[in-house]
Amino acid sequence: MDVIPLSLGIETLGGVATKLIEKNTTIPASKSQVFSTAADNQTSVEIHIVQGERPMASDNKSLGRFILDGIPPAPRGIPQIEVTFDIDVNGILNVTAKDKASGKAQSIKIEASSGLKEEDIKKMQADAETHAEEDKKKRETVDVKNTAEMIIYTAEKALKDNEAKIPTDVKDAVSAKITALHGVKDGTNIDAIKKATEELSAEMSKIGEAMNKAGANPSADSGPSAPEEQNPEVHDAEYKEEDKDKGEAPKQ
Repeated sequence: MDVIPLSLGIETLGGVATKLIEKNTTIPASKSQVFSTAADNQTSVEIHIVQGERPMASDNKSLGRFILDGIPPAPRGIPQIEVTFDIDVNGILNVTAKDKASGKAQSIKIEASSGLKEEDIKKMQADAETHAEEDKKKRETVDVKNTAEMIIYTAEKALKDNEAKIPTDVKDAVSAKITALHGVKDGTNIDAIKKATEELSAEMSKIGEAMNKAGANPSADSGPSAPEEQNPEVHDAEYKEEDKDKGEAPKQ
């Protein structure tokens, strides 16, 4: 029985390799997962297909790229882009990306998705083990920075959408924490980014408290909350925790 020797996935926000079909999955197999955009009014995404076990896309084998355009302009995190991996009994991989709102779709066929020599597969597996600790740190750095970017976006949108309802002192306190996080988020001090993120999150809770005291509810569309995993623009997009499994593909 044939299996996929190395995991297949796409590059997502921050250069992360997000797996759709895990290694050792029996073929034929198929899996779909929904991603979204990383910027407001983003009308296209690049789908970069990668193969391998390392957490960063650049450290894996690149299998192909294509662009899905024609996405209707919308706030980041709102578009739903379904990416489907279908691999047949011959190891031929079809990747399709479809925008759920417009129905626009684009796809690519990759003939040699399982065409690596045995020694190449073993080398890639060995590299993943050798670099495991260093890769873990890289991935943590990306996740921390992605979370910081997301909470800044959420906070700025909450202030804008509820400007008339938020007391000035709360507004000023949140704005100060946004500025502080902006000041460290692109640096290399991960502890400082985490601390500034936590402080902004704590201040943001005061928005809801203040509005509840005033007898108002926070805006329902105050922006997407920070996801547990950062992953979906596809290359530019952020990952949304929404997936649909098909066939024999394991759940991620």
